[in-house]
Amino acid sequence: MKKSIVLTLASLFTLSIGSVAFADHHGDKKHEGHAMAAKADIVDTAVKAGQFKTLAAALTAAELVKVLKGEGPFTVFAPTDEAFAKLPKGTVEALLKDKKKLTEILLYHVVKGKVPAAAVVKMKSAKTVAGSDVKIQVKDGTVYLNNAKVIKTDIMTSNGIIHVIDTVIMPPKK
Repeated sequence: MKKSIVLTLASLFTLSIGSVAFADHHGDKKHEGHAMAAKADIVDTAVKAGQFKTLAAALTAAELVKVLKGEGPFTVFAPTDEAFAKLPKGTVEALLKDKKKLTEILLYHVVKGKVPAAAVVKMKSAKTVAGSDVKIQVKDGTVYLNNAKVIKTDIMTSNGIIHVIDTVIMPPKK
C-alpha cells in the first residue's frame, strides 16, 4: 500500500529536466546531466533523480510542491527513499494523513537562500523554514545535520540547492 500511495502521488509531478550535477561531500562530481537552456527547479530535479519518491509524495500531500517550485532560493536537505524507510513502520503512512505534522517536518529540511556545501561546513546551525534551528557538525570530514549524514552536496537547481541526507530529521518538540 505504501508503495502505491508513494508512486501515485509521485506521478502527479510534471517533469522538466535540466542540467544537474551531483557531488559527494568532497565536491567530486558523481553524475552530470545534459545541459539545457535552464536548470530544473528543486522539485523536478528531485523527481528526476529517482531516489526521492517518498519525499515527492510527502511534498504533494503537504501541498508544498508549489512553494518549492517557486522563486526561492532555497536549500533543501533532501532525505532519500532509504532515509524514509528507516522510520518506524507506519510512520510515513501516518504522516501522509497528518498534513500539519508532515508540513512541519518537511519545512525543517529547508533553509532560505542558497547555502552551498562550502558554507554549510562552516556553520554550527541553520535556521529552517519551519522556524527551528538544525544542528550542523563536521566529524572526520563528514557533515551531519542533527543525526543525518550528508551523502551528496551541491545539486544545483534553478531555484536553489539540494544536499542529500541519509536520515529524516525531526524538528525539536515544542
